[in-house]
Amino acid sequence: MLAATPIGNLGDASPRLIELMTTADIVAAEDTRRLIHLAQALGIRVPGRLISYHEHNEVARISELLDLVRAGNTLLVVSDAGMPAVSDPGFRLVQAAVADGVDVTAVPGPSAVLTALALSGLPTDRFVFEGFLPRKAGDRASRLAELAAEQRTMVFFEAPHRVEPMLRALADAFGPNRPAAVARELTKLHEEVRRGTLMELLQWAEGEVRGEIAVVVGGAPEGEPARAADHVARVRELVEGGLRLKDAVAAVAEQERVSKRELYAAVLEAR
Repeated sequence: MLAATPIGNLGDASPRLIELMTTADIVAAEDTRRLIHLAQALGIRVPGRLISYHEHNEVARISELLDLVRAGNTLLVVSDAGMPAVSDPGFRLVQAAVADGVDVTAVPGPSAVLTALALSGLPTDRFVFEGFLPRKAGDRASRLAELAAEQRTMVFFEAPHRVEPMLRALADAFGPNRPAAVARELTKLHEEVRRGTLMELLQWAEGEVRGEIAVVVGGAPEGEPARAADHVARVRELVEGGLRLKDAVAAVAEQERVSKRELYAAVLEAR
């Protein structure tokens, strides 16, 4: 069973979460020490066996956990905050359990993704969750080029010390006037949601930014003209297929009716 834990405010711990923490035979936790601290803060004790289950041992633990369930144990899976399997360990275990015919259910609860989306002031009827962007500038630019024409609202996670370069990359890829919001320390004492254009948020982020961060970006307007940066990934595909960079740029620029010079510059910048 997957169960969502508070993303900040302990009052968001559901009665079902508390019941399962006190009754489950096995609790697989992203960080067992944080789970113990959570239990102490909630005034309860976790009597079941604790097993660490994080990104570095996720695959190796799957067989062991499924064997425990088959033996009749109730298994509770929790992450440090929010819903397991959403940008946290759990997906591979669920996938393996489903394939093996093991019943899986979930206790819903706090979610930084949905909380940030709801508070952003941006459209919520259609959205995508993109998690963390690649750290390397070239890989990040390529990913954002693929998303430049995305019309759904986009939700990202980012570390506080990387928010400024992330917002700069977003402004370069989507344009400085794209509406967005930065949600910081959600449900905590110093919760803050900044809304504005990507350029306005970038200027704000030039100061020190602290806390857990979610960034929500409005989708591309319908009929927005294609920009050269939108086609960097296609140029790379042609180059990897054996075409010279100059020829690949010329072919894509002609096909997509964008500036050859701007496309070439965008490809070089994304490297």
